[in-house]
Amino acid sequence: MSKRVVNTPEAAPPGGPYSHAVVAGDFVYLAGATPHRTDGTLVDGDFSTQARATLDNLATVAKASGSSLADAVRVGVYLRDLSDFQEMNKFFAEYFGDEPPARTTIQADLPGFLIEVDAVLYNPAD
Repeated sequence: MSKRVVNTPEAAPPGGPYSHAVVAGDFVYLAGATPHRTDGTLVDGDFSTQARATLDNLATVAKASGSSLADAVRVGVYLRDLSDFQEMNKFFAEYFGDEPPARTTIQADLPGFLIEVDAVLYNPAD
């Protein structure tokens, strides 16, 4: 099985010494995406603004890996405030479509932002 590291300047940079994603065999492991711009600055705004920026970053990394969020089989959602759960569900349905992946949502002490999302995608080689 081969392993390929994916990084793209089209998404917010990783917040530490790790890759945006790793492709391993038929799976793509996306690191946690956050509501940051490509220059690393935080996208200010309410939960909706930050959720959209986060999921846009995740989708951008998925595309750079040769896949898409439609290929997600497992997603982790980390919310600073669980009162944003219902609103997050609206965005989740928009980005993950009619065949949603398995998901875990937990409350997390996020440093200065409201949401983080990671994912595992299944993208078998042709």
